[in-house]
Amino acid sequence: MTARMRVMALMVVLLLGSLAGCASTPAPVEPLTGRLAGSVSEALDASVSLLLERGYVVRHADGDLGRVEAALARWPGYRIRLQVEPAERGSRIEMTAFQRGRPLPPALLQPWLMTLRSRLGAG
Repeated sequence: MTARMRVMALMVVLLLGSLAGCASTPAPVEPLTGRLAGSVSEALDASVSLLLERGYVVRHADGDLGRVEAALARWPGYRIRLQVEPAERGSRIEMTAFQRGRPLPPALLQPWLMTLRSRLGAG
């Protein structure tokens, strides 16, 4: 390998290294959180019912962990992840929505939270 080829190879490596530093990391997912009246089990049941009514297919559900993940059965491929935990006088829910693997703004889930609250009581 000639000296010129070594210099060119070094320049390519340095250029690629500097470009790799420009890649941004995705923003952390910010869930919508809220309080619900009712136990974790009641909140999960109401959540799953609402998801099914809206055309979602429940992909994973674990009552012991308080988790549900569902995907919309038609285009554009929304996905919702729920986490329900016990809280003082009820339960606490975290909801995150995704489209094509990217997190959506938490405010889009506000109507879901309002519907769950109306089904379970004020919370």
